[in-house]
Amino acid sequence: MKISCFLSAQFEPGASAVAGVDQVLAQATAAEDAGFHAVYLGHHYLAKSAFVQPVPLAGYLAAATSRVRIGFGVLLAPLLNPIALAEDLASLDVLSGGRLTVGMGAGYRKRETEAFGVAWDDRLTRLREYVPLLRALWRGEELDLEGTWGSAPRASLALRPVQPGGPPIWIGAFAEPAIRRAARLDAPWLIGPKGTEDELARLLGIYRGVLESRGASLEREYPLSREGFVADSRAAAFDRVRPHLERQYAGYKSWDDAQKIDVERYLAEDCLVGTPEEIVAKLRRWEDVLGITEVTLRLQFVGASHDETMDQIRRFGAEVIPRVEAPRESTVVR
Repeated sequence: MKISCFLSAQFEPGASAVAGVDQVLAQATAAEDAGFHAVYLGHHYLAKSAFVQPVPLAGYLAAATSRVRIGFGVLLAPLLNPIALAEDLASLDVLSGGRLTVGMGAGYRKRETEAFGVAWDDRLTRLREYVPLLRALWRGEELDLEGTWGSAPRASLALRPVQPGGPPIWIGAFAEPAIRRAARLDAPWLIGPKGTEDELARLLGIYRGVLESRGASLEREYPLSREGFVADSRAAAFDRVRPHLERQYAGYKSWDDAQKIDVERYLAEDCLVGTPEEIVAKLRRWEDVLGITEVTLRLQFVGASHDETMDQIRRFGAEVIPRVEAPRESTVVR
């Protein structure tokens, strides 16, 4: 199993964004040194925090690292022009030497779609259309393209990504229809940071069932996002994380599920919060029972300090990653 890290590149209004980006860079290089597989960035517009946009930031991180993969979890692709998206992502793949992974999602904030003139339902249509379009352009095909975003007859890219066929595309999804959509697009489902093991087993069964019905291989990446915190005792870990989570999810006014979250259940079941032994045991169970191949940890909660985040990166690198990174037999669960 691979362990990755989500980087929070959003800062309090009025704080120094230059200093904040320096901290994000320090976390990325620390994650590379600690043995993390990848670092991922989020994406929003018109946020209440000072949100550094992920495409330019990914290029900045690529120049400062050499091994760790760099990706998005997730990029709000439907808000963007697909030609610009294809060229920007091809450029990032070149700048990173072929280390880019592109997680995409439809988004859940109407404020964002309205700002870009994208109809609410059209964001889903665009996501369905963009994935094959990007793959074809990255393969070097010439296409006659037209959509609500514009038209591009005889479109092709002279700039080609480093990775054959282009960077991997993952689809972030929570709801069952979106999970089915990911399978129909033959894209790995990027599982969000909530859901019990039983819930994930059910939804993964649906996802894999759609793949099989379409003759697609089940042998693929199964990435999962989780909140993470390691401490010397379970109680100490819970006490440290609980107030951050309560503040964090109270701020998600546009995400209905966040308003109903049971923090105690969420900490105990969905998160990777506890001692190194407890975290490793849960990771191994997810690998064996669910077939998860990569877990991305958010280690910096709202209100948490940079120093604490750096300590968490080092602790996961020393106490967790070496115990779960050894190759294991394939555990595809049907």
